[in-house]
Amino acid sequence: MKKAVVFDVDGTLSESKEPVDPVTANLLYQLLAKKKVGIISGGGLAQMKKQVLDHLPADADRFENLFLFPEKGGAMYCWNGDDWARIYEKPLAPEDRNAIRTAFKKVSTGVDFLPSEHFGPVFEDLGAEVTFSALGQHAPIMEKKPWDPDAKKRERLKALLEPLLPDFEIEIGGTTSINITKKGVDKAFALEEFCRREHLSIADVLYIGDAIYPGGNDFSVTRTGVDTAIVKDYNETKAIIRKIIEGAYENEI
Repeated sequence: MKKAVVFDVDGTLSESKEPVDPVTANLLYQLLAKKKVGIISGGGLAQMKKQVLDHLPADADRFENLFLFPEKGGAMYCWNGDDWARIYEKPLAPEDRNAIRTAFKKVSTGVDFLPSEHFGPVFEDLGAEVTFSALGQHAPIMEKKPWDPDAKKRERLKALLEPLLPDFEIEIGGTTSINITKKGVDKAFALEEFCRREHLSIADVLYIGDAIYPGGNDFSVTRTGVDTAIVKDYNETKAIIRKIIEGAYENEI
């Protein structure tokens, strides 16, 4: 019997940078009555609030079972009864941020598919993570979806960045993004911290994500040996949550 369920956000609980729908919010609230729930996102805490927390029922009694890992696991927050308290953060140093921007500037001259106009800034500095969004941080979903649906453009960027940034984790995220943290700071790290702090074994946990493939921003969790459920969108996630709540999912693992 699984004691905890951990989720990715973009593409798993909602569309990229979009809020969870009312059905998903209600299912998460029901799940919190039965399991510990972790959420690991490439976004920051403010983005997690905007996408998930602000849409859960106002009754926060169950938040003690909810654990937040923004910045691709570079930070952890727990509910202290009044607010979300930071448990740890693994911030990038100023020289790390400079190295990341310099590397992107260099590789951008070697490709012909990056747009010249953007919806807001292309870089987002989250503390433990720098996110590059090819179309800009505020690009509407209808613009983002057709830009790189098979992730081939971002795979090309990742391949060019890797020799320039050997001390960093470089992962494809969302629909147009690349997420970068220090080496060893990734979703596997967050998952292991979650288990250690909550006295769980990896066998106690189910991880649900849409990018559990080499280079994808969920792939690192496979290093822990955790059981995973790969979804193509948030509708598949809703179906799995329903089965977990009903006690019917364990037989499918």
